[in-house]
Amino acid sequence: MNLRSSTLQNDRILSWEELDGRPLPQWYDQSKFGIFLHWGVFSVPALCSEWFGTYWRDHWGPCPYIGQLMNETERPSFSYQEFARRFQAELFNATEWSLAFAKAGAQYVVLTSKHHDGYCMWDSRDSVPTTWHWNVMDVGPRRDLLGELAEAVKNASSRQTGESIKFGVYHSLYEWFNPMYLQDRKNNFTTDHFVTMKTIAELKDLVMKYSPELIWSDGEWEAHSDYWRSREFLTWYSQTIQTGIWNDRWGTDTLCMHGGFLTCADRYEPGRIVDKKWENAMTIDRSSWGYNRASPFENYLTTKELIDTLIETVAYNGNLLLNIGPSADGTMDPIFLDRLQGIGAWLDVNGQAIYKTAPWAVCQSEHPQDQNKTTSAASMGAAYGAYYTRSSDVLYVHLTQWPSGSSIQLDCPEATSATVVSLLGYEHPGATLPRLRKTSGQGVVIDLPMLTPDVIPSQHAWVLKMTNVANLDDKPFYDSKKRKSAQNLAPNLVEN
Repeated sequence: MNLRSSTLQNDRILSWEELDGRPLPQWYDQSKFGIFLHWGVFSVPALCSEWFGTYWRDHWGPCPYIGQLMNETERPSFSYQEFARRFQAELFNATEWSLAFAKAGAQYVVLTSKHHDGYCMWDSRDSVPTTWHWNVMDVGPRRDLLGELAEAVKNASSRQTGESIKFGVYHSLYEWFNPMYLQDRKNNFTTDHFVTMKTIAELKDLVMKYSPELIWSDGEWEAHSDYWRSREFLTWYSQTIQTGIWNDRWGTDTLCMHGGFLTCADRYEPGRIVDKKWENAMTIDRSSWGYNRASPFENYLTTKELIDTLIETVAYNGNLLLNIGPSADGTMDPIFLDRLQGIGAWLDVNGQAIYKTAPWAVCQSEHPQDQNKTTSAASMGAAYGAYYTRSSDVLYVHLTQWPSGSSIQLDCPEATSATVVSLLGYEHPGATLPRLRKTSGQGVVIDLPMLTPDVIPSQHAWVLKMTNVANLDDKPFYDSKKRKSAQNLAPNLVEN
């Protein structure tokens, strides 16, 4: 299949500079929070991680017990591919999944269409013959799992924003076991039989059948983007899906350099504002992206840890893509659902400070001074902080810890006589508003209302809403070299 001759408009492949210069789709910039799903044949053994297949076959990786366990539980000639027959997804209900994601506040969902083992999670039989007998229709559930989820997600709406949820696909460029790829690699990638006969055909099939608005590429690290024909495909994709977006994993020359948004590394947390839109793709289970039935309770991040990460990510111009590893039978472990429900409950109250916001160019975060303690928040660790987001005329202050005496000093905002402060979720008639006091220098002191557990508006973190802030639209004071990029954030602001 030759995309260059059969599908590209004007028969011209765009450069990386041209692809990178494409405007960021508004839906992605405003979404802030999505769900990642690593699901496939690796969900059957559900041990160690989604890399189980190569760890076991090639005798490496962090789980040396795999070999002994397989020898004790499977016949001697058993192969990884035989797990596919046990991948039945018999309890999978796409509508239930999409509703859980909608309640959690996710604005987009990304499913593994194919991981590094090469197993295709969609009906690829007719369009991609090279996937024969290694797809969901030929072996395993005999259902188009990706198609069912795509339809359900697109029909779901966010409880917090009312927006339709977007659907995207993860796709691995390379494969561990595919002989065509192994031969191309042996030839030092001077041949591209695997890409021509499989990779491009798969990507095009996914786009034509399911219209994903996000493509999350992976497995790029062994070959240059020219081998993968990445620019060729992305030129076609950008012409085919006008609102589409893609990441930065398209070859050895692209990571953290070229893409609609940057990922740079798994669980990427730059700890500062980044001009280019970026994404923190992270796991609830610290040990694995796929379901790991051996993970101890301590491996799972708490709801508070996840909410704090979401806040920091958005304050620094990123999106959070939170990963869940479903089970082979199509269910999700209750601990995953618990975390989703906790995030959703927090966003029910504080969503306006997350969705459709932008980083505050003046100041993205600070360690506030607890007015009732002699030690500063900085000495208490990074988890205790104030993070800032903004809309066109409102500054939001995210507090990741409630001050001990309900009084806090912030150095970044400058108040006027018209400045008003309120606490999201605690704005009903008769509610005591936070009291604002100017300091002798820069900043403000805010006295929060004394709240009992039965009336506190949310758990884990709290958001102050400030209007008529004197320096809301000031230029950043931190580094003049970043002023241009920070100013460029302003056009992304929208009215709430």
